[in-house]
Order: sequence, then C-alpha cells, then structure tokens
Amino acid sequence: MEQNKTMRAAVASLGCKVNSYEAQGMQELLQQAGYEIVDIEDEADVYLINTCTVTQIAARKSRQLLHRIRHQNPEALLIAAGCYVEQDSRLVDEGVVDLILPNRRKKDLLTVLEAYRTGKNAHQALEEAPQDAGDLFITAQEGRTRAFLKVQDGCRQFCSYCIIPYVRGPLYSKPLEDCRREAEGLARKGYHEIVLTGIHLSSYGRGLAYDLGDLINAVQEIPEVRRIRLGSMEPRMITEDFLQKIVQADKLCPHFHLSLQSGSNATLKAMNRHYTAEEYARAAQLLRRQYPVTALTTDVIVGFPGETEEQHAESLEFVKKLGFAQVHVFRYSRREGTAADKMPGQVDEKIKRRRSEEMLAVAAAGEEAYEKSRLGQRAEVLLEERDPETGLWMGHTTDYLKVGLELPGDNQGRFLTVTLAEAARSTKERYIRGSL
Repeated sequence: MEQNKTMRAAVASLGCKVNSYEAQGMQELLQQAGYEIVDIEDEADVYLINTCTVTQIAARKSRQLLHRIRHQNPEALLIAAGCYVEQDSRLVDEGVVDLILPNRRKKDLLTVLEAYRTGKNAHQALEEAPQDAGDLFITAQEGRTRAFLKVQDGCRQFCSYCIIPYVRGPLYSKPLEDCRREAEGLARKGYHEIVLTGIHLSSYGRGLAYDLGDLINAVQEIPEVRRIRLGSMEPRMITEDFLQKIVQADKLCPHFHLSLQSGSNATLKAMNRHYTAEEYARAAQLLRRQYPVTALTTDVIVGFPGETEEQHAESLEFVKKLGFAQVHVFRYSRREGTAADKMPGQVDEKIKRRRSEEMLAVAAAGEEAYEKSRLGQRAEVLLEERDPETGLWMGHTTDYLKVGLELPGDNQGRFLTVTLAEAARSTKERYIRGSL
C-alpha cells in the first residue's frame, strides 16, 4: 500500500431513522480521522454496514448485503454494526466480516478500529478498546432542510412481537444540553426543521431531572430552529400535564405519530401494549383539543397471532372512527426470539393479506378525508426538492402534508405560505398542489 495514501471508506445503513442518524455519526468519525467517504458501490478500503434486525426480512437483507460486500471486496476491511450484530455475533467467526460493532459501541468506532489495526483480533479489539461514556454527535445529514436528532436509545416495553428491547439495551437519554448544542449546530447549517427521534422517544429523560417536554422547550429557544417535529410516541405520553408543559412551544409541528398497532383491546393485551383502545382515543382527543389542525398518524399490525375476525373488525372500526391522516399497515411477521413467535393461533398468510387490504382501504379513505379537510386553507411549506416526474418543487406543511408548487430556480430550504388548492397524484405518491 502506498505511503500517505488517503484511505477510502463507504458507509451504508438499513432500517430506521435512528440507524440513519448513527450511520451519519460514524461517517463523520471516519471523516475526522482522515478517511475519504465514497459511495457503497465504489472501491473502498473500509466498508461499514449499519445493520437492522427488526424483522426477519430486515435481518436477511443485512446478511445479504454483508455477503455481497465481502464477495465484491475481499481485500477490504468490512465492519458490521448495529442490531443484526446483536442477534448474530458469529459473523467474525464465520469469516463474513472483519469487525463487529454493537449498538452501544458505535461511538467507539475509531478506538476499536485502531485496536484492530495494531494487531488485536476482532474480539480483543472490541473488548480492550476504551469505551466512551458519551454518544454519537452529528453536524450534517443528507439533504438541506430537515435533520433527525437522536436523543434517546433503548426500550423496556417488551411488546410481544418486537425484538428491539433485546438488541438495543437499557434506556439512555442524551443529556439535554448536548441535544440543544447539537440542534443549534444543525440549525446554523441550514437545517431549520429538527426531528427529535429515538428508539422509544417517550422514555426520554426517564429517571432524570428533565423529560421530553423540557427538551422540546429547550430546542424551541434556538432562534435558527423554525420547526420541531417528533418521532413516534406512545399514546400514554399524551397527558394534560405534558401538553400544558409544551403549550408555548409554537415551533412544534402539529403532527403526532402515536403508535396504535391494534384497535382491539384483546389484541393489544396479547401484544403487551400497556394501554387500551379507549385510552388511545383519549390521547387523540387531547391532542386535537390542543391543536385544532392536527395530523394524527399511526402504525397498525394485522394478522397478529390469535387475532379473530371479530378483533380485526374492531380494529378496522377503530381506525375508521379515529380518522387518521396516515396509517402504516403491516402484516404480522414472526420474529424468532420474541414471545409472539411461540404463540398459538398463528394466522394464515392469505388471511393476513386480505386483512391488510381491508385495513389499507380504511387508511386510504382516512388520508383522503384529511387532505380534503385542508383544501382551501393557507399553510406554510418547507420546500425540499424538485420532483423529476412532475417538475414541481415538493415540500411539507407543519402537519406533514406533501405539497407541490410550480416555481422557477432553486428553492431548496425555502419557506413559503401557500393555499392548498387541490389533491393530486404522481405515479409515486399523493400530494396537494399549492398556489401562492
């Protein structure tokens, strides 16, 4: 190898927004160490794959990508990080990768890498490299409008279908002042919308002297921040006390993603979700009372083990009654290592597909109704990119409606107040045409 040659590194991430954030953080560590960052398809000296294992499909994709990178670049150093590593630590012994980096060691990438470079084997490098008590910190993200800020890690909910508590470890909250400092840096670089996210965001500050409401108010005080958006939250977080705490935070977007999973109490109990459909409905009512224009979005699983036709019908009716602005519908997928994997009454795939279609139809009707309720109103849009198909500049309102505008020139990162004129559709997605 040539002396003083600039080392090249490629980083890829699978899965959630937290994983994307962490991949960016590790990429910045590599850049600080002098690595040139290249595309994952390019030739590199180091490949870092941030893996996912939330479903069996995600785990398979992670393993397939690792095998492909190894096959195409046998001489390169291949590092596997993240959730799949937590589930399958045999990757080094099997010769698939050179190094593994569990979730809580991602911040230690450079020290582990240095230990490996100085002759330690993969297991020694991980065990003997000093551990940093802090967390990853980012200064940029893809795009120039919205930045995801990871403020929390870990989950102790133990929903019966979910592997994440086993691979993400105990609860952790990034210190409030560190979150504020990171948000300030991002906002000053032009990321005027900050999205607070975590593995279980509602747990932020648990056991500490501050909570999510305090964090929202701290970010609210940053002059360069124009919008604050929240990641997925638990319905139990939405209380009178919480809303009273954030009532003055006018930068907070009225877009709340409250995870539902089922509208049937029997199914919720089997899922170990810790709330009832009635409690969820009360949380939705509190939000809508506080914010007259509120986009409530959610996730729903169909075909959970033991779910009867009556329970599925209850869930359909509940989703219809709540009137969500958007619903992500998932067919239950067995995940080895979870309680639900061993439950009796596993639902046939054909039934799951049919129930999914029925739930998607209800979800689409709710989305269309919400869009229609907003037509003719004025709304602020943050413009993000020009759509190559329509030629329109696309952006989002505070309640996360996608809006297309016909505008000349470069408008990325621009805020405009427009009239929401009419619903439209490209070959990819729904949007609303806006007019000035």
